[in-house]
Amino acid sequence: MKIVFLGSSDFSIPTFKKLIEAGHEIVCVYSQPPRRSGRGKRVNETPVHELALKYGIPIRTPESFKSDEDKSKFFNINADLSVVVAYGLILPPEILEAPKYGSLNVHASILPKWRGAAPVHRAIMSGESETGVCIMKMDIGLDTGPVVAKEIISIEPHDTTSSLSERLAALGATLLVESIKKIDHLLPKPQSSNEISYAKKIDKQEAKIDWALDFQKIGRQIRALSRFPGAWSYYNGERIKFLNVRTVSSASVDSVKPGTVIKAPLVIACKGGALEIDSLQRPGKSIQTVDEFLRGFPIEIGSVFN
Repeated sequence: MKIVFLGSSDFSIPTFKKLIEAGHEIVCVYSQPPRRSGRGKRVNETPVHELALKYGIPIRTPESFKSDEDKSKFFNINADLSVVVAYGLILPPEILEAPKYGSLNVHASILPKWRGAAPVHRAIMSGESETGVCIMKMDIGLDTGPVVAKEIISIEPHDTTSSLSERLAALGATLLVESIKKIDHLLPKPQSSNEISYAKKIDKQEAKIDWALDFQKIGRQIRALSRFPGAWSYYNGERIKFLNVRTVSSASVDSVKPGTVIKAPLVIACKGGALEIDSLQRPGKSIQTVDEFLRGFPIEIGSVFN
């Protein structure tokens, strides 16, 4: 099948590879334009862009599909199907409907829950016990199209957005390829009008930790924002990111100031309990386990994060 693939992030990569492994012809790839990022603000291509170059597949990076020229180029591909995975640009209806079979999307939630840009982050942050992947036939709404396939998985207590996204991306890739096998017999099911929720884009201001909040809520915040943007707190004026954590509900913290280190190697008091930190990161440094971190940056019991 002749497929146009539209994707940008690491989440898109398993589906991209799975389509090629399944023998489909990726005739063109669309990805977000290269942008300046990171230290030194060098221009970086998206992970999908880089992979398309390795495979020798034509790559296009329009800022939008507003111009007649960009639309015409897309129409002239004459694809059988568009596959959209974490692309990041709004697609007008004429683009969605141009291929013979329209456009299928891999979305990392159990729709209609968590429509929008950050479904994995929001599922963890809100304390959901399960999530999943939906294969959706795209329409003009924000993740409102009918669902052709879905699969549900548990959110484990140790899951971060990074670890859960990896599992969902692999699951979505398999589910998408299986859906294409049955494309002439798919039965798109309209989404329920109940339990609709929206996963708004993560704001960096959400990353600052307030140690006076409930310990379970802070634990979810840390796991949901790992690895980007990373939940953080100040220690002696230096911003420290926390990347993974375990809750310690039995800790006695009633008389301790929130943010205080109460036990080695690094257990921090919060409201109602404490958090045992597993991995951290200093500015400009790599992510380290708590033992590695403390060897080069000692933090004493009784010290306070704020």
